Amino acid sequence: MKSPQIIYQVDAFTTEAFKGNPAGVCILGQEPDSEWMQNVAMEMNLSETAFVFPGKDCLIIRYYTPEAEIKLCGHATLSASHIIYETAMLRSDQEIMLSSKAGELHIRRQGDWITMNFPAFSLEKMEIISEFKMITGIHPQELYKAGYGWTLAVMKSEKEVKNMKPHFPLMKDSIYGDLIVTAESEDPEYDFCVRCFAPAVGIDEDPVTGSAHCALAPLWSEKTGKKDFKSHQVSKREGVLKVSLKGDRVEISGQAKTIFKADLFV
Repeated sequence: MKSPQIIYQVDAFTTEAFKGNPAGVCILGQEPDSEWMQNVAMEMNLSETAFVFPGKDCLIIRYYTPEAEIKLCGHATLSASHIIYETAMLRSDQEIMLSSKAGELHIRRQGDWITMNFPAFSLEKMEIISEFKMITGIHPQELYKAGYGWTLAVMKSEKEVKNMKPHFPLMKDSIYGDLIVTAESEDPEYDFCVRCFAPAVGIDEDPVTGSAHCALAPLWSEKTGKKDFKSHQVSKREGVLKVSLKGDRVEISGQAKTIFKADLFV
């Protein structure tokens, strides 16, 4: 029998089991075949599974949904970093450097929080057309095209964000297949709320989405003049993130909890 690999499941952006966003994490000794990674991600059937393996100068990370590889994923990066620190691959005072298809990612640990340094996304205002409401069920105040294929909709209230019910089959085949929806938070503990939908890559609603904050931090900084925020993702599982805009970079901080580890025999 082939020697097993270890695979983990981690709940990210939470300290409670069964909250936040679950991700698979597989730490490998060498680069695996892309088809194998896709099959493992399909088998895990989570929004993302992260694969980490040695590169020339640093660790390499790749992200797969059950249907496709993506360039960047916040909660899977947090989950992988959590496992790297938890298993003492690196000391808690050491910085993790990961090479992703979105560039180099620098991660550090501060107490119980892990901080990820990601690129800020550009925002380009879009015209709000009638087709958008037909597909998503909402009419936003503002609509933007953001980096890595995201569309960002700004609503007038948190209630609208919580109550929206997109038409996922229509979204999947439209230009709005990766959608961030945000509004000012009604809870004084948070600055803004958010939900994220990605049927284009097989995820109707993502429970907590770190990479979306690469667009949200520049947006809310422009609106408020602030640089530091606390975000509440108001999905069924919920999640909490600390976010800071640092020039053309965004620092995203979260906590995580390991749910299980298992032997992978394929």
